[in-house]
Amino acid sequence: MERQQPLVGIIMGSRSDLEHLSPARELLGELGVPHEVRIVSAHRTPDWMYEYASTAEQRGLLVIIAAAGGAAHLPGMVASKTLVPVLGVPMPTTILSGVDALLSIVQMPKGTPVGTHAIGAPGAANAAFQAACIVALQQPEVRERLKAWREARRDEVLRAREV
Repeated sequence: MERQQPLVGIIMGSRSDLEHLSPARELLGELGVPHEVRIVSAHRTPDWMYEYASTAEQRGLLVIIAAAGGAAHLPGMVASKTLVPVLGVPMPTTILSGVDALLSIVQMPKGTPVGTHAIGAPGAANAAFQAACIVALQQPEVRERLKAWREARRDEVLRAREV
């Protein structure tokens, strides 16, 4: 099967963040949304981060999921270099279990928006769903797969409502 052009970028500051981001990768795969996964560190590879962000639109990305822990600069710095929507996912990697990253990501200055999600795997999952919704604005087949996914979850609950 031919590999499709990625429409969603999943980026993280460190390979250790991948375990928390796997729900995003899995859900985008399940929904058939072409995506790429890259390590892009705001602090260790700032030039690569700027290149990734500033070329995102011309490479066809429609949305970027950016995970970061601690001071969590990656989502905001990426958002400052692109008009592609950025969805931030705080990582639970510090003594504060991601609360520091959550506060950092959610406090972006006016004009540099980052859609902020929950800490860790639950946030990664919802970021993937939101990314798929953004892609679905231009890709009707993704919209249909999202609709089918939600209907299947509804049907599971209806089948199991009597305990």
